[in-house]
Amino acid sequence: MDVRRRSAGGAGRPVNGAVKMKVKMVDHHHHHQNDAAKASDALPLPLYLTNAVFFTLFFSVVYFLLTRWREKIRTSTPLHMVNLSEIVAILAFVASFIYLLGFFGIDFVQSLILRPSHDVWAVEDDEEDIILKEDARKVPCGQALDCSVPKIAPLKPALKVAQKVFDKEVVTETAPPSAEDEEIIKAVVAGTIPSYSLETKLGDCKRAASIRREALQRVTGKSLEGLPLEGFDYESILGQCCEMPVGYVTIPVGVAGPIMLDGREFSVPMATTEGCLVASTNRGCKAINLSGGASSVLLKDGMTRAPVVRFNSAKRAAELKFFMEDPENADTIATLFNKSSRFGRLQSVKCAVAGKNLYMRFCCSTGDAMGMNMVSKGVQNVLDFLQDDFPDMDVIGISGNYCSDKKPAAVNWIEGRGKSVVCEALIKGDIVTKVLKTNVAALVELNMLKNLTGSAIAGALGGFNAHASNIVSAVYLATGQDPAQNIESSHCITMMEAINDGKDLHVSVTMPSIEVGTVGGGTQLASQSACLNLLGVKGANREAPGANARQLASVVAASVLAAELSLMSAIAAGQLVNSHMRYNRSSRDVSAMVSA
Repeated sequence: MDVRRRSAGGAGRPVNGAVKMKVKMVDHHHHHQNDAAKASDALPLPLYLTNAVFFTLFFSVVYFLLTRWREKIRTSTPLHMVNLSEIVAILAFVASFIYLLGFFGIDFVQSLILRPSHDVWAVEDDEEDIILKEDARKVPCGQALDCSVPKIAPLKPALKVAQKVFDKEVVTETAPPSAEDEEIIKAVVAGTIPSYSLETKLGDCKRAASIRREALQRVTGKSLEGLPLEGFDYESILGQCCEMPVGYVTIPVGVAGPIMLDGREFSVPMATTEGCLVASTNRGCKAINLSGGASSVLLKDGMTRAPVVRFNSAKRAAELKFFMEDPENADTIATLFNKSSRFGRLQSVKCAVAGKNLYMRFCCSTGDAMGMNMVSKGVQNVLDFLQDDFPDMDVIGISGNYCSDKKPAAVNWIEGRGKSVVCEALIKGDIVTKVLKTNVAALVELNMLKNLTGSAIAGALGGFNAHASNIVSAVYLATGQDPAQNIESSHCITMMEAINDGKDLHVSVTMPSIEVGTVGGGTQLASQSACLNLLGVKGANREAPGANARQLASVVAASVLAAELSLMSAIAAGQLVNSHMRYNRSSRDVSAMVSA
């Protein structure tokens, strides 16, 4: 990528929040002429009077020409025959149109095109015009091969910060922004340049994040010193993952395993800040491996979306329900739905009536994508079709919460959503004793009283487990899944049973709504893509569409199985507090830490 190296020594003017600034595009060849004449200086009248004159002229000649052409049409006179007054009017129309287009149209057209401008800005206040350099980029953000920028000093005033990393002192120095960046920062602070438009205007995602970050620090008076800015590809998130970035959060990624699942070994990446979590999961993986591994079964694979529509009567809502659930209409509805995608295939529609409102829960396969957008497009196709036969149908929303997405819901616990998986393992008695430091009877009793009875007393909805959400969240963050879907994806019931005359332990987890994908969203980011690659499920599976996402769901369930086994053993053996004191307590002296 062609990027400009910004001067570290450029000094900007002091920030004056009271000054009103006006942003305009200028030619970069004149940036040394601070007193250069403006285009408006050549006008014989003030700018507002000139605009009024051209507005009046434009609408006057338009009215005159329309009147003349209407008369010609009535008298059957050819339109191309014009007299002197009409020629003058046409010339005046063209001149006024060109003026108005040049004055008002250019910035509007540029705002509609998602391409970076080949110019930066000049900021004009009441006292003087300050002309900025043109951005040296010749390609828009997202089209260059490399978005990295030569090392640019951060935007805070000169400051030294020491950070201990691997027992070495790393000292970073910062420098003030360049003069041109300083003016843009002032404009953002003053509100004359919208912060959200920086990427489009500058054509440099990294530089936009840097300027936005400094403007935010000045507005809030709070430091973002500990939030990293360098070392991230901001182009990769433009228009798809995150808006208005000012940095990125670092989360450690640990690896549990390998765990033997269905005859294959998987090393499971887990992004977490909770000490002891990876270590505990790793212990569970060890116990499972020594006992011959785990096995999994995919029970169901279907993403859901449930629009809500309203009629004038409950009778009409029931008529549509019967229509949607009639087997004779299934092929027609499926054909309409399946037009939205090569991979989206409608499986079922389940309807529920509430008064004169109807909720239709569409369920479809989505290949290797998590599939929310895919199923939504299919639903829209069906709704458009239904509008013809049910013109009195009022579509209230594409999602009526009968789906149900990112919320605890019994419908997901009972019907399933995404991937429904069961994972099990048979743990030998001696492994329970030697590795897990407890016994089979204690585990079975604890599981019954804690995960089953205790959760029932608490009124848990899908929470009949020890800590499934811990593992689901960690794997989701590492592999680029939607972390908010941890809510329904963590629905899990953990079962433990003594077998072989009480010598061995059968343990299983049933998870009816694991919502994962290996394409789209955060899966395309470099770090998350690397974690998917570690599991062997990166991207789409071309031979068997959907196989990678299904495999990822099985790995999530197996990881939950290992973590449940280890945590329950720690509780049964009375080791939970000691292990957390050892692995989940910081040894740093935090007494000196204060809020910036």
